Amino acid sequence: MKNVTLVIGASTNPNRYSNIAIKRLIDKNLPVRALGLRKGKVGNVVVDDEKLDYENIDTVTLYLNSKRQENYYNYIIGLKPRRVIFNPGTENIEFVQLLQESNIEAEIACTLVLLSTNQY
Repeated sequence: MKNVTLVIGASTNPNRYSNIAIKRLIDKNLPVRALGLRKGKVGNVVVDDEKLDYENIDTVTLYLNSKRQENYYNYIIGLKPRRVIFNPGTENIEFVQLLQESNIEAEIACTLVLLSTNQY
């Protein structure tokens, strides 16, 4: 599987934006992995509750506030994604700088908007 999107902050609650994003990624036939606080499933996507060494991560899309992201800095950088999307409410200048220093694109945007406008 290539060009995988990793949704961090994934939720099995259908009212959460992370859940909606997973479903929209599936609808667009984009490969997706999910990492959340609790195990579960969204459609056919397993939500893992531990930081796994995923392969071929192209995009990480964040649904964690800036304070909770601190525990993921090294993990995300270690996955070597092409880009990290900071969805509304997840903006984090400190992490953006760390990503840029690691030659990882940081994009402050909304995954749902990017998908709906074919800019993903």
